[in-house]
Amino acid sequence: MQGITLALSKGRIFEETLPLLAAAGIVPSDDPESSRKLIIATNRPDVRLVIVRASDTPTYVQYGAADLGIAGKDVLIEHGGAGLYQPIDLNIARCRMSVAVPAGFDYEQAVRRGARLKVATKYLHTAREHFAAKGVHVDLIKLYGSMELAPLVGLADAIVDLVSSGGTLRANNLVEVEHIMDISSRLVINQAALKVKHALLTPILEAIEGAVRT
Repeated sequence: MQGITLALSKGRIFEETLPLLAAAGIVPSDDPESSRKLIIATNRPDVRLVIVRASDTPTYVQYGAADLGIAGKDVLIEHGGAGLYQPIDLNIARCRMSVAVPAGFDYEQAVRRGARLKVATKYLHTAREHFAAKGVHVDLIKLYGSMELAPLVGLADAIVDLVSSGGTLRANNLVEVEHIMDISSRLVINQAALKVKHALLTPILEAIEGAVRT
């Protein structure tokens, strides 16, 4: 039987996706936070979920291991979006991409005098594009977690990272100095699957789109 595989990541994206799936008549049989299963069945025999790392979602969809997935705009920009159809901004898991520096660091002055800044981030593509557009010279340092630590120990002058409430920045005596872009999560679809499984995918897409609009 032909079925649909949806790639999701644990945490906020999974939680905020549940009401959208429910609108499409899809209910997971397990909670990935409490289950060790990486493939989760649903109430529909033709739909299953695969639980992946957020940054891997576009790759699973691009290569057809999943027919569709839900990924943040930040992840999609870094991935490049090759082989993906991105029809719906789900308006979930909203946050922003920002530049932050230690409180007391005169970022504007450093930029004005043409200083070469050390910037820690896992979003290399986004950071490179942002600073190039401003004509700011930077050395990018790739990290995978705890960006806030980098300026505190002298590894970097600034960070580029996702900010939600800003609480983690404040707790580490960092301040936002530039807003790069707003981020939300999007539905992404394998282009071949959209053709081959059109009859199966279309009702799901329409239901999710309807739920986003209400």
